[in-house]
Parts: sequence; C-alpha cells; structure tokens
Amino acid sequence: MIVVNARVSLADDEFSERMVKASGPGGQHVNKTSSAIELRFHVGNSSLEDDVKERLRGLAGSRLSQEDVLILFAQGSRSLEMNRQDARERLAELVRQALHRPKSRRPTRPTYASKLKRLEGKSKRSGVKSMRGRPGRED
Repeated sequence: MIVVNARVSLADDEFSERMVKASGPGGQHVNKTSSAIELRFHVGNSSLEDDVKERLRGLAGSRLSQEDVLILFAQGSRSLEMNRQDARERLAELVRQALHRPKSRRPTRPTYASKLKRLEGKSKRSGVKSMRGRPGRED
C-alpha cells in the first residue's frame, strides 16, 4: 500500500511492479540481475476522484500511455528495493500534486486612480504627437 497523505492511499492491487534489467554499465553481475523497476498505475481504474484523475493525467505528460496507464521507471540505484521505493515515492508525489486543487482566478477591475493615470498618459502622448505635424499657416 502506498500512503499518499492522511486521507488518500493506493492499494497494492491498483498498481503493478515489474522487475527489468537496468541499462548502462554494471560489471560482471549485470547480465544476471534485474535491478530496475517499472511501476504501472492505471489512472482510469483507480479509486481516485475524477477531478484528481484529470489533473494526474495532465501532470503525467509523456509517462501516460494510450491505454491510460502511468508508467514510472526507476533505475537510479543498484538495489532493487531502493528502486522500488523510489518508484513508489514518485507515484505518491504525483498523486499529491494532483490532489492540490488550483485556485480559480477571479478577475479584478482597475481602480479609479489607475483609469485616471492611463487617460492622463494618453492625453500627454496625444499632445506630443499633435506637435509633430507641419506648422500651420497664420494669416
């Protein structure tokens, strides 16, 4: 079970882990062990709320497959258990970010003083531009 916060946790049957061979150099033992972890989390079938699922899909980006499966790959450590913990913590962090409901922007109106300042600037600029023309004939 992955505990995301005090209210939300993911059961073990909501995600699957698969051991795969890590890429890169590794010495004599490299071809015998599978030390990387591929964690798969099906977003659509999870117990999360619908709005959280939508935000999670947005946060996942290219890690989300066509089948609505979030795939996390962990191979930073030599230890299989440390890679498993890393992948689980990354999933929990993504879900934590998705749980945060963004504030909706409330549009504000300009103040009276800012309107006056804008109109004053426009009239000054208009005066400068009107002085650029040819001088008029005086009779």
